[in-house]
Amino acid sequence: MNIVFIIDQVYLHGGIERVLSIKANYLAQQEGNKVHIITTEQKEEIPCYAFDKNIIFRDLGINYNRRKSYFHPKNLKKLPKHISRTKAVLKTINPDIVVVCSHSVDTYFVPFIVKDIPKVKEFHYSRFIEKDKRKKPSLFKKYFFKFADYVESKYDKLVILNKDESDYYKTDNTVVIPNPLTFYPDKVSELSNNTIITAGRIAAVKGHDILIDIWEEFTKIRKDWQLLIFGNGEPSYVKMLQDKINSAGIQDTIKLMGSTNEIKEEMIQSSVFVMTSHNECFPLVLLEAQACGLPIVSFDCPYGPRNIIDKNTGVLITPYDNDSFVDQLDNLLNDTDRIQNMGKKARENSKKYQLDVVMKLWQEMFNDLIHKK
Repeated sequence: MNIVFIIDQVYLHGGIERVLSIKANYLAQQEGNKVHIITTEQKEEIPCYAFDKNIIFRDLGINYNRRKSYFHPKNLKKLPKHISRTKAVLKTINPDIVVVCSHSVDTYFVPFIVKDIPKVKEFHYSRFIEKDKRKKPSLFKKYFFKFADYVESKYDKLVILNKDESDYYKTDNTVVIPNPLTFYPDKVSELSNNTIITAGRIAAVKGHDILIDIWEEFTKIRKDWQLLIFGNGEPSYVKMLQDKINSAGIQDTIKLMGSTNEIKEEMIQSSVFVMTSHNECFPLVLLEAQACGLPIVSFDCPYGPRNIIDKNTGVLITPYDNDSFVDQLDNLLNDTDRIQNMGKKARENSKKYQLDVVMKLWQEMFNDLIHKK
């Protein structure tokens, strides 16, 4: 099988990039498969995750200005080149299947080029964020949403990460395939260190500013615990968070650690994973935490955590109820038996998302689409 994945880049740490590396490596190692990854702005950077040596990379060199809207004139003028280069590469490769991973410009034109190739679009964000905008859209948004819905109908399949998301799509071509677990370590956390961890992209949607507020209150109850925040983001936003930490005077107990390739080891040295996102779709990092045997305390935000966490594996908190978050976290830490039981149940739950299980769903979908064509 000749498979093409399309993504903007693979040199920045992120969930989409990590999941792509896992899936692409798995497929490349199956006999008879050839895997290609087409990027639009790799900029000769080295991939941030390990990719199988047999995977073929090709960068189109479009290099959109990511600080501006894709609809900005400086970006729009690059669109014809983007379309023509993508079309030319697909004709050269002549793949059996094309998968669009990131939600960028190519999402909107790929279904209409080289039409005899089955095409799949992955969604890694929650469509909940469009809910209010679709109720009372501006004139521009009204027609944009109509266009987006039309484009989605032209894909052979739309891969969504949880069943709740299907309510937000107007087409009948959705299929639920969760993210695969990236690792399942032999060793798990002993849940004995006074360390709480969170990890992921440092961005406003992840609610790290709220987590800092929560931690400021938590340190009034417990002064002997530390919170480690792993991930990177825009320097100005990271600085704002650090300034907030410094202003609260809690810099000795909460640390912005930057990105790491050793997140598994860091989780194993921790005792609880926390998340305060405004919205999620299917946060891979929660599965990784569970695989390391960590209980989780998280906002019950739309719609990812509730599809992974239940009362046996963690605690779901009403979003923005900071006081409850502090109380529930404190209660959990007071109950050693409860923490240990949650860690064991979390580890068991993560098994459902092991790589072979999830990739079987991808392969079955690929085979079905190719057969139909």
